[in-house]
Amino acid sequence: MITRMTELFVRTLRDDPADAEVPSHRWLVRAGYIRRVAPGIYSWLPLGLRVLHKIEAIVREEMDAMGAQEVRFPALLPREPYEQTNRWTEYGPNLFRLQDRKRADLLLGPTHEEMFTLMVKDLYSSYKDLPLALYQIQTKYRDEARPRAGLLRGREFVMKDSYSFDLDDAGLEASYQRHRVTYQRIFDRLGLEYVIVSATSGAMGGSASEEFLALADIGEDTFVRSPGGYAANVEAVRRPLAEKQDAAGVGPAHREDTPDSPTIESLVALSNARFPRDDRPWTAADTLKNVIVMLSHPDGSRTPLAIGLPGDREVDMKRLEAAVEPAEVQPFGDAEFEAYPQLVKGYIGPAALGLGEDGEGVAYLTDPAVVEGTRWITGANEPGRHVYDLVCGRDFTSDGVLDVAEIRDGDPAPDGSGPLTLARGIEMGHIFQLGRKYADALGLKVLDPNGKLVTVTMGSYGIGCSRAVAAVAENTCDEKGLVWPRNVAPYDVHLLATGKDAAVFAFAEELSARLDAAGVAVLLDDRKASPGVKFNDAELLGMPTAVVVGRGLADGVVEVRERASGEKVEVAADDVFEHLLEVLHPAG
Repeated sequence: MITRMTELFVRTLRDDPADAEVPSHRWLVRAGYIRRVAPGIYSWLPLGLRVLHKIEAIVREEMDAMGAQEVRFPALLPREPYEQTNRWTEYGPNLFRLQDRKRADLLLGPTHEEMFTLMVKDLYSSYKDLPLALYQIQTKYRDEARPRAGLLRGREFVMKDSYSFDLDDAGLEASYQRHRVTYQRIFDRLGLEYVIVSATSGAMGGSASEEFLALADIGEDTFVRSPGGYAANVEAVRRPLAEKQDAAGVGPAHREDTPDSPTIESLVALSNARFPRDDRPWTAADTLKNVIVMLSHPDGSRTPLAIGLPGDREVDMKRLEAAVEPAEVQPFGDAEFEAYPQLVKGYIGPAALGLGEDGEGVAYLTDPAVVEGTRWITGANEPGRHVYDLVCGRDFTSDGVLDVAEIRDGDPAPDGSGPLTLARGIEMGHIFQLGRKYADALGLKVLDPNGKLVTVTMGSYGIGCSRAVAAVAENTCDEKGLVWPRNVAPYDVHLLATGKDAAVFAFAEELSARLDAAGVAVLLDDRKASPGVKFNDAELLGMPTAVVVGRGLADGVVEVRERASGEKVEVAADDVFEHLLEVLHPAG
């Protein structure tokens, strides 16, 4: 069926939306693909819905080809299963909670591990039923604290989530690898340039975890890779402990006045001027910076945490948040300093820290670089004073190791495969080896070949379908608008009838009808608008091929434009139908 612009429910905009931060958000709104309802919540207009459905179809085809079976759960779910897995609490404020008229607690599903587990438990009881893979494509809900970037970080989104059920760990590994290969096929078909990186499991739990990241400068995920093949989200980078040092020649620690040294740089300058080392100058890496934060736990309790790290590094907040999840990180403000008077703001040292697990003092965790024998300058817990020659293991200890310092270009890869390079990406997919976390909590067991009840092991695999719309748009758009790859474009051909000549409109209608009969999706611009308006809208809407029927028709030619390359060719009007079929379905 031909879609006519005079009938299509669309309104293109000349100006960018005020809240647009990234190109995909700007163009999807301006081109009339989506419309904002509230922060992080969007309505899908006909053009946007066609793209979403095409992406869903690719996902569905590949999942079916893998042997997975599609089901669909409600978005409105009961509290009890999430209580059994503790995620009612662990999800914290990210969970949309509500009550029905009988005051029963419900939630809007952020993900559906519990539901899949219970359904398989209800219907299957034998090893003969396994392995099993189930999936759904459904709307999910998470109360993001900072929804942004249009569809890339929303509070309502469409996701494909699938789950594998196996008798043992070998079966789980095989299911995981099948999903991994299937995901590669899906993202290859979407035309995305992507990387597969090691990741953290977060609230999902489980062991092995990998993310599929579409390369994008505006991506919220920072990842690293090395020449030797190491690749990981920075949140999952685990640096090895530094080698222990011999501090036999380091004299006793001593407190010194350090006036006018509020920054690491000024402290280093003062130290080199007044307390020089014998072997080399002091650097920022010789200072021990102690950062204090407050952790807010899902049960409502709050505990302080101190992090000791070299002064030439900053705490990476995303790494810290991932490390302490499900707790949330909050600033340590003036009120908190009043509650812990042993902490002198700006001059905190290890002597005031530790024993946090006992409810006394502040838990103190240190960077992997802070190891036995290392020598430091750090706060003396007195205004305007620092401690010199403080040796780890001799003069202080910590409660453990916490690797949350920023990762930099050139840092060595944890596996020794070379220097790291940082890049950014958009998370498109995430796969987990969940293991038995949910099966244990919900009692999913089957009889094995020996008639013994064993706990099923599970995998979880997600793809952001609505996010993929934005990711593809982000990856292909230009300064004029959207540039859709042919396999996800709303229409194959955008046919523009320009001018006022009735013969032009008649030819455009006839060509549209022939293309439609041949199975080509056609968007016909039959509006009484100027050629300039139609050309601008065609570039904004981003169909892969545009056909301009205008003044050239009198000479027997029409113009065919390719949106991605910008190529324009004149084609004989009598040959344009065959030409377009060849463009859409190249021989060979």
